[in-house]
Amino acid sequence: MSSSSSSRHAVILAGGKGRRLQPYTVTFPKPLVPVGEMPILEIVVRQLKASGFEKLTIAVGHLAELIMSYFGDGSKWGIEIDYSREESPLGTVGPLALIDGLPETFLVMNGDVLTTVRYREICEYHVASGADLTIACHRCNSKIDLGVIEFDGRLQVTGYREKPVLPYDASMGIYVFHRRVLDTFAKGEYVDFPSIVHSLIERGRMVKVYLSDSEWLDIGRPDDYAKATERFFELKDQFLPQSSVEPRALASLSETSSH
Repeated sequence: MSSSSSSRHAVILAGGKGRRLQPYTVTFPKPLVPVGEMPILEIVVRQLKASGFEKLTIAVGHLAELIMSYFGDGSKWGIEIDYSREESPLGTVGPLALIDGLPETFLVMNGDVLTTVRYREICEYHVASGADLTIACHRCNSKIDLGVIEFDGRLQVTGYREKPVLPYDASMGIYVFHRRVLDTFAKGEYVDFPSIVHSLIERGRMVKVYLSDSEWLDIGRPDDYAKATERFFELKDQFLPQSSVEPRALASLSETSSH
């Protein structure tokens, strides 16, 4: 990573309600749902610390007190953590405008991302490209359990594929921003990620893709969560940097947040 501090600040988006993962998210915000013996967000914090990041800003909303009680100022993990709280939903990008003092270049990611991607390499790639925004993407394959017919404008069949596997590139929920992107919308405005991508493209600004072949697990639904947990245990050494810091007990959070 560059020696510039601009590459060492990450913003973690942790304000969502995680409705797709209910009932797990009734008691805990989605980033605190455990994978193995620790919350997803703690895995992310440990990964970012191991990648050379020095400061994290966690954008909180739903059940914010639990996240803030768990992570505190970050000293337990040897990294500085502060918080930005949105009183009303601002989308995935809108909360960034509420954060003061963001450097020229900073990483932004969802708080429920479970991946082995190299965050340092994404930042270096972004800086070298001169882009306004870089989107980390993962190649996925979708199997179609039907016969797919191909035909031309005259409805004449030109091909037939039986149960094909179709590749596509999905956003991993990990981005690198140049601070000038924040000048394209107003503070307090609701801005989601698709709209900022379209806005930048329409303005002729550079949006790049970082292609990753790293492990990337979706935990959006209960079935996905179960599979991700199993995969995490299989590849734990790749997901989780070695650390002497013991995970906190999630059971203590309710008591902590009530005082």
